[in-house]
Amino acid sequence: MAPSSKADKKAAGDVAAWTFNVVTSVGIIIVNKALMANYGFFFATTLTGMHFVTTSLMTIVLRWLGYIQASHLPLADLLKFVLFANFSIVGMNISLMWNSVGFYQIAKLSMIPVSCLLEVAFDKIRYSRDTKLSIVVVLLGVAVCTVTDVSVNTKGFVAAFVAVWSTALQQYYVHYLQRKYSLSSFNLLGHTAPVQAGSLLLLGPLVDYWLTNKRIDHFAFTFPSLVFIILSCTIAVGTNLSQFICIGRFTAVSFQVIGHMKTILVLILGFLFFGKEGLNIQVIVGMIIAVFGMIWYGNASSKPGGKERRSHSIKHGSDSSQLDDKV
Repeated sequence: MAPSSKADKKAAGDVAAWTFNVVTSVGIIIVNKALMANYGFFFATTLTGMHFVTTSLMTIVLRWLGYIQASHLPLADLLKFVLFANFSIVGMNISLMWNSVGFYQIAKLSMIPVSCLLEVAFDKIRYSRDTKLSIVVVLLGVAVCTVTDVSVNTKGFVAAFVAVWSTALQQYYVHYLQRKYSLSSFNLLGHTAPVQAGSLLLLGPLVDYWLTNKRIDHFAFTFPSLVFIILSCTIAVGTNLSQFICIGRFTAVSFQVIGHMKTILVLILGFLFFGKEGLNIQVIVGMIIAVFGMIWYGNASSKPGGKERRSHSIKHGSDSSQLDDKV
């Protein structure tokens, strides 16, 4: 196959992966908002456990059909990944409860510099000046869109700190484990989803009761609420899979930067469907800045030297380093 054909095929795959992730992520946020607002189902941690049950069932079916081949993931790495992932889920829920919306959004934005730090520390990634500046522009744009009131308290700061670092580590590990053990997105999900499902279904009701003072066994399930729960779980299969595909194809930093397009779409759809407030000039300006930063990041990081892995080798008795791998 000609190099141009390979490049075109990769570009088409990249676009398809991002589109898949954006559509499913935005879709599940809208469905979950409706589930909570219209039916009072506030058991977010337990619902996430249900999401991983359906994802586990999907991987079992695909393995039975032969689409997932046998693979190995050491128990220590599996447990480490699940620990980070579960702390991320619970930490985000607690951070949202204990912090103002403004500080919660700032904490979410800080995941990008934390993810950059992990890549620099563990993968020896070097970013060009344009790549760094484009990330700053994205952060600025999303902050203008979403950050309003900002108040900080000690326990809220601790919850946000745990949530940010565990989320960044979980996303870093998705890319790391796929690369280290040559695992496909389906393979990695097949290993991690069942363990996450079991642990979250076990701990979820307790965490949700602590956060909301409501028991899931006292919830009055109705046919419409069950339809929304099933719809949420169905979309979650695509959300979980597309996250692994995107991070596997790119990196956690790229996933975070371009992923803020989902934040903008959620804002727009929230205004359209829930209509609680209109699009004001501050939000519109923030969206324009963020989209400009995303386009700049995509262009800057794809150029030679935009984002590269530094390798170290010893030549003639002296240390020398060279950039040998674009990521």
